[in-house]
Amino acid sequence: MPKQAPRGKVRLVESAIHKQLVVGEKLTFKFAIPCPEGSKDFVIEPGSAMIFVGANGGGKTRLAVHIEKSLGLNAQRISAHRALNLNPDVAKISEKKALMGLRTGHADERAQIAHREGHRWGNQEAVRLLNDFDFLIQALFAEQSNTSLKAYNQNKPGSPETKEAFQLTKLDQLKDIWSRLLPHRVLYISGDDILVSLPNSESRYKASDMSDGERAIFYMIGQALVAEAGQVLIVDEPELHVHRSIMSKLWDELEAARPDCAFVFITHDLEFAAARAAQKYVIRDYDPSPNWIVDEVPEDTGFDEDLATLILGSRRPILFVEGDRSSLDLAFYRCCYPEWTVVPRSSCTEVIHAVVTMRANAHLTRINCSGIVDADHYGDDDKKYLGDLGIETLPVSEIENVVLLPDVSQAIAEAEGFRGEELEQRLAALAESIFQSIDSDEKIEEVAVRHTKRRIDRILKKLDLSAARTTDQIEEEYKQRTGELDVRLLARQFKDELGQALRERNLSRLLALYDNKGLMALAASNLKSCRQKNFESWLTRTLRNRTAPGVVDAIVRHLPKIKPS
Repeated sequence: MPKQAPRGKVRLVESAIHKQLVVGEKLTFKFAIPCPEGSKDFVIEPGSAMIFVGANGGGKTRLAVHIEKSLGLNAQRISAHRALNLNPDVAKISEKKALMGLRTGHADERAQIAHREGHRWGNQEAVRLLNDFDFLIQALFAEQSNTSLKAYNQNKPGSPETKEAFQLTKLDQLKDIWSRLLPHRVLYISGDDILVSLPNSESRYKASDMSDGERAIFYMIGQALVAEAGQVLIVDEPELHVHRSIMSKLWDELEAARPDCAFVFITHDLEFAAARAAQKYVIRDYDPSPNWIVDEVPEDTGFDEDLATLILGSRRPILFVEGDRSSLDLAFYRCCYPEWTVVPRSSCTEVIHAVVTMRANAHLTRINCSGIVDADHYGDDDKKYLGDLGIETLPVSEIENVVLLPDVSQAIAEAEGFRGEELEQRLAALAESIFQSIDSDEKIEEVAVRHTKRRIDRILKKLDLSAARTTDQIEEEYKQRTGELDVRLLARQFKDELGQALRERNLSRLLALYDNKGLMALAASNLKSCRQKNFESWLTRTLRNRTAPGVVDAIVRHLPKIKPS
């Protein structure tokens, strides 16, 4: 359910253009969103943020328009469809006129809320290109001029005015924030111009020649700084044109600079939504009547907030896999399971936990989930147990080993143009190099040790002591269960299987048992005559863009068949 207004003395201040809740001495803002089951009330206060995340076509911009209209002049909406033409040479006007131009699109001190729909949005609030950069520049220069003049009058000889603490202009504040976000670019701001340079360089260029990202950052900082005190800033697609590496820092800076304002973000970027501290909602659906289906991201799901937000924001079923976001694993899974939202989890245990947790929280989402884990020497009973949970196992010890399976390697070599005898030689050389990489007792022992540790870890995690009621019972149960664990037998059985695969030159069986990240280097040198890093980059591009369909098809044939229900 949406956040409720804080308890305490509450009074509603209502006019033709806005609604405010005054709770005690604290100002808050209230708006309602029409939903199929009736309107839902939302309350936000200065110094806080609210995020609505939804897929493309989910009614996000229409929702931003609705909230803006509900709050009247207490809201300033920054459209996703915005022009970024930074022109410091724009004619200078009074600060009041410039600010009214920003608020309503009509640069007149007498402008009213009624002017906003026609002048600012051209009677097309959801699709009109927002073109207010000139008003922003005019407001910043006018405020700088007024602040500087006030400081001069207070400090000139013989001034009768009371001296006040020196006040930074908004352009000074913008420059400070800019320098922390973009230390590789320096702003030079005069009374009527803005120039940019590299650090320690005498060469300067016009602000109008900034990159899209630089102009977007300048624009967002300026909009936040010139917003009226106690205003709600509604930002549609705050991530637009801004590099992910500074995204969070940008909005950290702006929220810190304007603790007197509230921020409402409308976004389709799940990572942005998950990373912010805010009230969070997911837009599930929209119809133009208008009605939105909006769900709050709950706090007690068993998932961290990032993952809960991602799950709620996805329109596709969720596939949990081993690996991390930077791994080659993700490229494999996203290519081979395009109907799924692939969510990497660090280990097999994490995949199992995620699938079980999500299925236990059916109220979270209307979509289903499944999982895939590495082979990891699972027996038939283990595979059945995992299958009953909705988790499939790979045919190889880790996803990268799929590349080394004979038909996949052949498809890669053929994509490189190898045919006939040369092709056979390449494949034979690759297979031989894999067998040679584990051709000694010492190397077999290393692999057996890794395998045995994983097996023991898995067995211990299954240890159930819930029936014990005393310390003695815990000790007795623990000793009995761990006493049944024959470490040497586990290692010997694994070595026997590994040895059999080596003797029989059974490459597919070996790859189901043998985990070694270095095997990708052997594939790189034998199949493409390149280094491992270059090979992995090529493979990632191939999987992402499907530029070698034969390779993709060969990989897909070996992966578990999972269909969204």
